[in-house]
Amino acid sequence: MKIFDVSSIDYLEDKRLINNALVDMAAQCGVQSDFEFGNPTSRFGWTFFKLWVKPNLQTQIELRFADMIKKTKGSKHEEKFTNFMSDYFQSKGCKVKIKMVDV
Repeated sequence: MKIFDVSSIDYLEDKRLINNALVDMAAQCGVQSDFEFGNPTSRFGWTFFKLWVKPNLQTQIELRFADMIKKTKGSKHEEKFTNFMSDYFQSKGCKVKIKMVDV
């Protein structure tokens, strides 16, 4: 399971956009939308929350978008996957910063 720390200035809108982007991505992959949002905490004008992408959805994203992930900046696969997800969210109008949490 991939866990991301997400930072947002407009929590409600960004959460809606992330939700829609992941539902769309899951539909393209032909799987359920297996992801969850953590409880938000706000500090200094930012809202922080966790995003869990469950293994089945993660695997299907990696298979469906393998070529795009491969071309994304980063030296390790985790960096490439995180940057791909960040770019995908931004392409859907979402203005968040994400980083993968080591588990």
